[in-house]
Amino acid sequence: MMKIWGRANSSNVQKPLWFCEEAGIEYERIDVGGAFGRTREPFYLAMNPNSLVPTLEEEDGFVLWESNTIARYLADKHKTHDWYPTDPRERAVVEQWMDWSTSVLAAAITPAFWGLIRTPEAQRDPKAILASAEKCASAAAILDAQLRERSYVCGETPTLADISVGINSYRWLHLPWHLVGYTRPELPALQAWYERLTTRPAYRKVVMIDLT
Repeated sequence: MMKIWGRANSSNVQKPLWFCEEAGIEYERIDVGGAFGRTREPFYLAMNPNSLVPTLEEEDGFVLWESNTIARYLADKHKTHDWYPTDPRERAVVEQWMDWSTSVLAAAITPAFWGLIRTPEAQRDPKAILASAEKCASAAAILDAQLRERSYVCGETPTLADISVGINSYRWLHLPWHLVGYTRPELPALQAWYERLTTRPAYRKVVMIDLT
């Protein structure tokens, strides 16, 4: 059986997990990274020299890393082209938003996530967290504008773009911003899209878990 190496609370690991659940792809997930360690052990570095998660390992020994790449590979392999279109322009737009989620939204939210979730209260840097919050708000406003005239990020059905963006958006919507006195702006289109995602069993199973 295909293996996905990585802890369940990693946003990057959640990308292939969520897609596998949506597409009915069988997999075995193995805890590594974070509190589980093991990513610097020789066997893991032989698969993923970055010492990061996730790593995909196929039964025949094929190995792949980088979360967006894994999701795209699985969609192509299993011919789930409703999630990953074959038309070059439609596919490029999906990939655009996947990359945006990593380079803009995730980059904006990471300092706040670490500060609010993985840093003891006495060691938090409220100024850095608030700066992160403002960057998140700017990114979220871009997403809200994109969603005003469509049900999902790239149209009327979900794609891999929703997977990448939906995981980071869950963090934006559920971080305890009140701990630093911050109030998220009202973004109705983004909120309505999020509510649509919450009706999906795969999203509830993989993404809607405690932030740790």
